[in-house]
Amino acid sequence: MKKIAALALASLMVFSLAACGAKPAETAAPAAEAAPAAVEEVAEEAAPAAEAAPAEEAAAQKFIMGIDAEYPPFSYMDDNGDYSGFDVEICKAACEKLGWEFEVFGVNWDEKLIQLDAGECDCVWSGMTLLDSMAEAGYVLSAPYYDNTQVILVKKDSGIASSEDLAGKSVAVQLGTSGEALLNGDLADLTATFGELITCDSFLKCFTELDGDAVDAVFVDAPVAKAYAEGKDVYTIIDEQLGAEQYGIAFRSSDQALCDAIEGAVAELVADGTYAKIADNYPDIKNNLLFLQ
Repeated sequence: MKKIAALALASLMVFSLAACGAKPAETAAPAAEAAPAAVEEVAEEAAPAAEAAPAEEAAAQKFIMGIDAEYPPFSYMDDNGDYSGFDVEICKAACEKLGWEFEVFGVNWDEKLIQLDAGECDCVWSGMTLLDSMAEAGYVLSAPYYDNTQVILVKKDSGIASSEDLAGKSVAVQLGTSGEALLNGDLADLTATFGELITCDSFLKCFTELDGDAVDAVFVDAPVAKAYAEGKDVYTIIDEQLGAEQYGIAFRSSDQALCDAIEGAVAELVADGTYAKIADNYPDIKNNLLFLQ
């Protein structure tokens, strides 16, 4: 008789909740505590309804990708004024996997880590070279995804055929890049032979200086040089592989979980073929993508 009475009481309480529209999370829990073992199944069936409503109402997490908007083919603004490029497409696809809202923020490359620390973006992901100094400063770094080298871009009629021919010449390089670090570090002896080293705040400005004959050469990442020279029969790329490096993604020191989530989503893109499909649109870099090797 006690069990029958308890079941009747529990059924009446569940019917009352549905009829009056009371929040299950506020009412169901006390009933579950008071009910004997015979009504625990009723309480367990009611619990998912209490959990589902908040999940449906929760706003999607926004993920802001920090890029250099003048760094083709990894990140750039297309003819329609939209951000595009291999890195942008991969990040957008990863956010779709995670159910996150995707947004792009164009950083000043020389101040990229300052802007990351200030919360203007959630990562720096734009053909960015992984440096020991970043890890030492506490930044969370992803696994590398691309093998890169530095090259020299010149005009075909320049008479420059190797780095040795840069003696007495003007050379441009972008501020805040691994190329600048190399010219002021491991390749300082080479730099000492230049007539002048000019730093610009974007690769586009470096190329503009070359086009206007203000400089004789541009020291630049190989894929960027290839993207810029493509279809233009006036440039020569001197590929001496001056400094091997790898690209990766930088996150703030407190964002290891964020890095893990992005890397997990990218791994899914690799596994389901989406990564390779996107890479097909960028044949000049596909062979150096580590996840496809």
